[in-house]
Amino acid sequence: MKPTTDLCDAHEDKLASGALRVLAPVFQAFGKRKLFGGQVLTLKTFEDNSLVKQAVDSPGEGRVLVVDGGGSLRCALLGGNLAKAAAQNGWAGIVLNAPVRDADEIDNFEIGVRALATVPLRSQKRGLGEFDVTLNFAGATITKGDWCYVDRDGILISDHELS
Repeated sequence: MKPTTDLCDAHEDKLASGALRVLAPVFQAFGKRKLFGGQVLTLKTFEDNSLVKQAVDSPGEGRVLVVDGGGSLRCALLGGNLAKAAAQNGWAGIVLNAPVRDADEIDNFEIGVRALATVPLRSQKRGLGEFDVTLNFAGATITKGDWCYVDRDGILISDHELS
């Protein structure tokens, strides 16, 4: 995968048209994988990681799980156990509009994670949320089937796979 800076430089036309979007630089990096990308699976939930668990327990097939947790900083939507499951099940990475917990554990797994912060409190388990919905956070629209590219310089979302 090319660095996000090179992708931006090579696809200025897509940036101008909105087919390629840059998420605001509000995310912290976790996990061993510093550079990752793949096709997006979207999930919208609020202070409930039941469906995050459902997703990471299923085959990731190199995809990126993008979760809109409403930006709530009150509880974590991902911890060490779920990060381990995501790595074992073949997810390339996870982008969370929410915090994580167990940051040191997450850093031991072959997964890329971007999240707003860390917080020690776990989420509730009510089974609430919805997959495959259009998300809007960090200044960008993200739809199931988009492509996500992540490195130390930032997070890109593209309507189509970039070469």
